[in-house]
Amino acid sequence: MDEWKCRKCGEALVKKKTVFDYMGRTFSEELYKCPKCGLVLIPPDLAKGRMAEVEEMLEDK
Repeated sequence: MDEWKCRKCGEALVKKKTVFDYMGRTFSEELYKCPKCGLVLIPPDLAKGRMAEVEEMLEDK
């Protein structure tokens, strides 16, 4: 895999545990994150898959 770089500051992204908080619920994923500015790369499969499912489940409550 090619090295991912942050578009904002140009730093190489590193894989880190990233915690998400949505509507009072918290979950975590191991994602690429910029060590300098903290921006996170969220891959399409996660955004359209697990995150969409969590969002739909919580909004239905």
